[in-house]
Amino acid sequence: MPKFTYWICSGILAAGAAAVAADEKGDPAKGKEVFEQCSVCHNADSDEKKMGPGLKGLFSKAKMVNGKAPTEANVRAKINEGGNGMPAYADMLTDKEKADLIAYLKTL
Repeated sequence: MPKFTYWICSGILAAGAAAVAADEKGDPAKGKEVFEQCSVCHNADSDEKKMGPGLKGLFSKAKMVNGKAPTEANVRAKINEGGNGMPAYADMLTDKEKADLIAYLKTL
């Protein structure tokens, strides 16, 4: 029973840490700096496709290219997981950098 309790508590702590990171407010100015590495494949000033989709107005769209609503959680998941040629940034960006990037994307 103690092992089971350990795993349950670990899962709860991990979920809580992820929720705190997701709630963290980002700095759009710092996010613009983070976006520089994204700009190789994504336009910030247009919704036209470069290598990846243009991101202007991302948060005002009905859905992203993957069909999901452009919520902070879904955008963060896409940043973390990548896919369709986009690398996964889960381990390449800190939670703060991701929050900053999302804050910047909201300004487009």
